[in-house]
Amino acid sequence: MGIMQQYVMKNQKKLKCGMTTGTCAAAAAAAAARDLLSAGGRETSAVSATVPKGGREISAVSVTVPKGVTLEVPVSFVEAGEDFCEYMVTKDSGDDPDVTDGCRVYARLERVAGESAAGKTVFCSDRYPNLFLEGGSGIGRVTREGLEQAVGQAAINAVPRKMIFQAVGQACEVMEYTGCIKITISIPEGRELAARTFNPNLGIEGGISVLGTSGIVEPMSERAVVDTIEAQIRQQAAEGRHFLLVTPGNYGQAYASEYLHLNLEQSIKCSNYIGETIDLAVAYGMEQFLLTGNIGKLVKLAAGIMNTHSKTADGRGEIFAVHAVLCGGTREMAAALLQCVNTDEMLTRLEEWNLREAVMESICEKIRQHMERRIGGKMEFGAVVFSEKFGFLGMTAGAQDLIHQGRME
Repeated sequence: MGIMQQYVMKNQKKLKCGMTTGTCAAAAAAAAARDLLSAGGRETSAVSATVPKGGREISAVSVTVPKGVTLEVPVSFVEAGEDFCEYMVTKDSGDDPDVTDGCRVYARLERVAGESAAGKTVFCSDRYPNLFLEGGSGIGRVTREGLEQAVGQAAINAVPRKMIFQAVGQACEVMEYTGCIKITISIPEGRELAARTFNPNLGIEGGISVLGTSGIVEPMSERAVVDTIEAQIRQQAAEGRHFLLVTPGNYGQAYASEYLHLNLEQSIKCSNYIGETIDLAVAYGMEQFLLTGNIGKLVKLAAGIMNTHSKTADGRGEIFAVHAVLCGGTREMAAALLQCVNTDEMLTRLEEWNLREAVMESICEKIRQHMERRIGGKMEFGAVVFSEKFGFLGMTAGAQDLIHQGRME
């Protein structure tokens, strides 16, 4: 089944899936292995190749990805010699084009004398001990502890490594080849693309990562974002840090730096996934958790909404309306708040009624209760809420102590 035939339904739309960089690398490596070893005859179930008539170049390979789907991936011959061969795959991200959509993923295979010739930073495989994997141009290098790879190794994640080793290893088995082969994966555009990814925050320098857990990119994938959050928290834990500053995005980080005077080196961005971030912080043994964000997102926590994306839930007007009434507001005030188009307008109305401070205090207490329920006593926590228009709006009990502690980190 070809990649063009993989679809998912999202928000009542039929969207085409794409390939991960890991799948592209495995496909290019499979083609290069078949060509280098002049594979023919019996094919394996996981990797097969199509060789056009009148030429040695392979035009497509079939790769079975971890999700259990077999993809027919177009490949392009680059160059070859007596002891090396290189193929390329152009990445297709489907209907969720990310920064790597359209980039070229190269796999160069060469016969080597042994491990010493392959280099010190290579990846090895227990199943295929004659194979060595390395990152080339445009593949980032790990510079900090806490990631899947050791410092100095290429940013090729575990699942793609397994796929690449399997693709080449099976070709070796078919041809009964027992010599050593070095596999080098390159993405020439990677150095430029890296600035548009999380890699600089993770301590991955010089390029992008080769990623993928299922082998397929699903449009509007949430998993990739949560995986990145986990990688950042894991890295903080590996560096011995126990205080975590969390913001939904750039506005939260800017506020934490400029107004709370906190060090952003210990901060991570959680996007809309506040609940998942709390769970991961607990799982990795964080002891203090300080959340700083705009009222537009954090007000939803007062209703226990831990995924703040608008497609998951809104409820901002309802939350403000309820707390306005609890603080002495009228039914008419509640109705007016429900008609407001955004939280700044709601805050403006509350200011006119002299209710803003009381309502924010009530909302912050409810935020505290829902965070406490999620955290379950596993770490100290606090939340600071602000607005671009009004500035500081309020904080939960315990937040001030964490701010002081954060300044000392």
